[in-house]
Amino acid sequence: MTTPEYNEWWVRRINDNIPKPSQEKSQSIEEHLRVVLSELEIIRQDFERRNTELEKKIEQIEEEKMNLRLDMDVQKLEVKKLRKGKNKAEEDLDSLKID
Repeated sequence: MTTPEYNEWWVRRINDNIPKPSQEKSQSIEEHLRVVLSELEIIRQDFERRNTELEKKIEQIEEEKMNLRLDMDVQKLEVKKLRKGKNKAEEDLDSLKID
């Protein structure tokens, strides 16, 4: 069994240990939300900027890919043309040997 004085002391002791918000640094919830929203807006703008940069890089890479494919097609055509020329030259050489 406890005395009323002890109970009063105990309640004060517990309440004294609970940190109280400082009035100097305290913000209203509205102010705090404005700060959070402005930080979110900054993050959103940064995300959109990075996203735009990545989209431009993707377009550049796709264009390079297309150009490389065109270069590859041109190289294949040149190889095919050279092989035909080589085969023709070999046929001509063989026909000269037979005669």
